[in-house]
Amino acid sequence: MDGNIQAIKKWIVLYPIYINSKKTIAEGRRISVSKACENPTCVEIHDCCIHLKLPCAIEVDKAYPRDFMQRGRVRVMLKREDGSLFNPAISSRKQLMLRVAELVPKHSNRTKKQEPATSSAAGPSKPAKGGKKKR
Repeated sequence: MDGNIQAIKKWIVLYPIYINSKKTIAEGRRISVSKACENPTCVEIHDCCIHLKLPCAIEVDKAYPRDFMQRGRVRVMLKREDGSLFNPAISSRKQLMLRVAELVPKHSNRTKKQEPATSSAAGPSKPAKGGKKKR
């Protein structure tokens, strides 16, 4: 078990802030706003890494230093011990961030959440139109 922990420490770290379109570069975003996604979570990033067939692990007890209130980060293994890539399509940290940011909006949890959000956005506008003016 201890050897496994040592191996994970060599994996690259992905904080959700790195690909969050709501954050500025000063706050920690690492890719352009046009390619970033809105408020990604560790679980979504983890699932995207699994989809890309990359070994990964969530570290819940860790936090990004500039935003220590948002807990969690994902460790990802890009290269094997011999230096060969796990996924030939992803050879760098930057490429990984861009691919994960593409996949997060398509995540199954996201598609379920967006349906109620659109109906609730329309909900408050209707009572505001006809509620008190007719009295």
